[in-house]
Amino acid sequence: MKTYRRQIREKILQALYTLELRDVDTDSATHWLLSKEIMDDPNAMKFFNHLMQSIVRNREEIDRYISKHTFNWDMTRIAIIDKNILRMALAEILYCEDIPPKVSINEAIEIAKKFSSTDKSSKFVNGILDAIFNDLKAEGRIQKCGRGLIDHTESKMQKTENER
Repeated sequence: MKTYRRQIREKILQALYTLELRDVDTDSATHWLLSKEIMDDPNAMKFFNHLMQSIVRNREEIDRYISKHTFNWDMTRIAIIDKNILRMALAEILYCEDIPPKVSINEAIEIAKKFSSTDKSSKFVNGILDAIFNDLKAEGRIQKCGRGLIDHTESKMQKTENER
C-alpha cells in the first residue's frame, strides 16, 4: 500500500481541486482519477477513502486551523492547490493515526513542489503546517499510535498509568 500513498495523495489533490471548481459530488470528483492498481488494492482504497472522507467531513475544522495560521490572509487569497495541500496534510495529521506527522508534512512539501505554481509554495506549505502542528501538539490533539509514532516519555507515562 505504501507505494501507492504518494499517488493517492496526488489523486486526492486533483479531486479536491475538482470539488473546488465544479458543483459535483465527491464520488464524481474522485473515482475517475483512480488507476486500476489502486482500485484493485483494498488497502490503497481504504487509505484513499479514509483520507478523502476525513477532508470532506472535517473541512470546516481544518479550514479554521489554516485561517488561524495564515494571519491576515483571507482563505480565498490562498492558491487553490496550496489550500488543498494544507487540507490534505492536516487531515492526515489529525485523522490518520498510523502516519507520522513529519511524513504528512514532508509529503505535502513534495506535492507542493510538483503541483504548485510558484517556488514559494512549498515553503509556505511547510511554514503553515509546522505552525499548526506545533499548536496541535500543544493542545494534545495529535493522536498517533503504532511503531515509531509515540513519544517514549508519553508511552512510559501511559504504561505507568495502565499498571495502576
